[in-house]
Amino acid sequence: MNLVIKGLCAAAVLTVLPLQGLAQSLSDAVAGEHRAEANAARDDFRHPQATLEFFGVKATDKVVEISPGGGWYTEILAPYLRNGGALYAAHFPADSDVGYYQRSRKGFLEKLAATPAVYDQVKVTEFVPSDASKAVPLGQADKVLTFRNVHNWVKGGFGEQAFKSFYDMLAPGGVLGVVEHRAKPGTSLETMKVSGYMTEAEVIRLAQSAGFVLDAKSEINANKKDTANHPKGVWTLPPTLALGDEDRDAYLAIGESDRMTLRFKKPE
Repeated sequence: MNLVIKGLCAAAVLTVLPLQGLAQSLSDAVAGEHRAEANAARDDFRHPQATLEFFGVKATDKVVEISPGGGWYTEILAPYLRNGGALYAAHFPADSDVGYYQRSRKGFLEKLAATPAVYDQVKVTEFVPSDASKAVPLGQADKVLTFRNVHNWVKGGFGEQAFKSFYDMLAPGGVLGVVEHRAKPGTSLETMKVSGYMTEAEVIRLAQSAGFVLDAKSEINANKKDTANHPKGVWTLPPTLALGDEDRDAYLAIGESDRMTLRFKKPE
């Protein structure tokens, strides 16, 4: 068996786990025993099955997951797409000199290597906003998905460039799925950068400026308990809990952030 995980040195012989647990459906993937217990515990806040269904992800799709981090959604997408589709995990660049990027990518690769029967077909590529071809062959993706990342690109000053790269990755008629922390309407750009919450209007503007058409919105990941106004921004809430024990129970009672869920299309 050949691993297609770039940047990993695979042993000549790998122990392959039994395949009977691999996903035959999206619900199988969500319920998979391979998922980390701490990750599965977040399903009540992140609604992965409903979210992926809203984005129209099919088992035969070629999907790009942008900045997968520790692989929360990778745990679901990899087995679901393993036998009929393709998953491109566009992670931090391998040659980055940013320590956090290196640690995150290394941990992700180790996660995939630990369970080859689930992850051996994942193509680990790179998300470089100025060069979409590093993530996937241009114009070939059916879906590009990003979960809670837009604020980082806006803070870094390359929000427009990021969305243009997503447009270039997708085939005509392809879908961009965005989940992002939601700021109150009228929130200033500077507050967005500091708080980690983005207004729907700004995310839609970024997508439309790249050429996308807004296809639909969903309240799947809404949380009316979240005021989007916290001392440490969105990181005040779980799972980060940036204030530690200070008002911990109150923030746990709120739960994870209020989130927009937007589906865009690249015109055919």
